[in-house]
Amino acid sequence: MKTLFHEGDAVRVIRNVRNDGTFPGTEIGQLLVTRGSIGYVRSIGTYLQDQVIYSVHFMDNNSMIGCREEELIGADETWLPSKYEFRDKVLSAKTLAINGEVIVESGAQGEIVKVIDDGEGVFQYHVRFPGKTLQVPESALDADTGYVQQKVAVE
Repeated sequence: MKTLFHEGDAVRVIRNVRNDGTFPGTEIGQLLVTRGSIGYVRSIGTYLQDQVIYSVHFMDNNSMIGCREEELIGADETWLPSKYEFRDKVLSAKTLAINGEVIVESGAQGEIVKVIDDGEGVFQYHVRFPGKTLQVPESALDADTGYVQQKVAVE
């Protein structure tokens, strides 16, 4: 299987990486490494024979984390972080309509299911609103601060 990175390469993780149940000694869902962190590829393997998994050593917290290829870019590549990421709760900042038909009311809560980067720092998102998933520009979304406060209170 052809790989994008090689042992010893410096890479940047472009998404927060959380424990999916394969990292011992931590709870499932616990944050392992924050997006933007730089690490070094130590070994390369596969999962289910069709996904490349890189063991990346993040020196800042001295941890070895398995990362999928789509979670990484070269450390020297330009990287602009998105405002939101996968699973973030958001609110529609505007009423969203298609051909004049209101699909989502302003203030409706949704969840980010995909981040779309045009490569120039302009982001759009697939957002799951109740009963529908829409592609929405970043400018049409607000953070769901009530969710963030509730999340922090639970942790």
